[in-house]
Amino acid sequence: MTDNSRPARPVVLGQNQYGKAENRVVRITRDGGTHHIKDLNVSVALSGDMEEVHYSGSNANVLPTDTTKNTVYAFAKEHGIESAEQFGIHLARHFVTSQEPIRTARIRIEEYAWERIGAPDDGSGPTGAGEARHSFVRKGQETRVTQITFDGETWEVVSGLKDLVVLNSTDSEFWGFVKDKYTTLPEAYDRILATQVAARWRFNWSGDERRTPDWETSYDQVRKHLLQAFAETYSLSLQQTLYQMGARIIDNRSEIDEVRFSLPNKHHFLVDLKPFGLENDNEIYYAADRPYGLIEATVLRDGCEPRIPVDLTNL
Repeated sequence: MTDNSRPARPVVLGQNQYGKAENRVVRITRDGGTHHIKDLNVSVALSGDMEEVHYSGSNANVLPTDTTKNTVYAFAKEHGIESAEQFGIHLARHFVTSQEPIRTARIRIEEYAWERIGAPDDGSGPTGAGEARHSFVRKGQETRVTQITFDGETWEVVSGLKDLVVLNSTDSEFWGFVKDKYTTLPEAYDRILATQVAARWRFNWSGDERRTPDWETSYDQVRKHLLQAFAETYSLSLQQTLYQMGARIIDNRSEIDEVRFSLPNKHHFLVDLKPFGLENDNEIYYAADRPYGLIEATVLRDGCEPRIPVDLTNL
């Protein structure tokens, strides 16, 4: 008697995972009249002994994705949200240690930042407005991200940001490049340098036996060094700026071994105003959204191996 649950042809199941994506959870912590907000988008992916559900449809080893959703919300209450990284670590540990068929959990989190709306300082606000610190406006500068992966023994924490738009209005050049018969770009000795930063950095923290980084401080400091390097580098190429950004992070943050950048060059072209009898002395630009140069690279601590995926769209 043949086992009809297994494919008769020479076809085998490859990598697989399942879970609940984009669970939007907002946690409000009330400290008297002062409130604090954490706003996350949490995606759970689980893998392990899941062959049979693919071959025969048996759900005996399947934790419902609805359960993973419920766990996200319950953990927001039970554990709070100290940081995106710590919240993801709690979730990953739970799924791997509580369900025998689950071998690996990958938690991806986007965090959306909010800042307080200050009370009026001219006396026009209602009485007590200065004490009711519970009004916020959504920050729009960037989205914070993290990915936590746990296989029961080893941890990997990769954090980062995306959609951080930065611009230098001078101190940037681009000249001395290769030219062939298709080259029309003129050399530039004073140009705008702008990009929309996508960055991921990998922590060297590998488990509970090591001191856990201060995730919130680490993010703030990495962002600070990234921005300072962008602002302070006299750039002869976006590649040079990228390297300086990564090197500044590695040099100043001992908890990080690897940084990966994807930097689209947000081109700004001088507008020709001569037809109108006007001189354009690096004042009027056309901001082109596409096509754009795309500069990508990894910066590593010496002696470390790269582990962040080359394609950040899959992270």
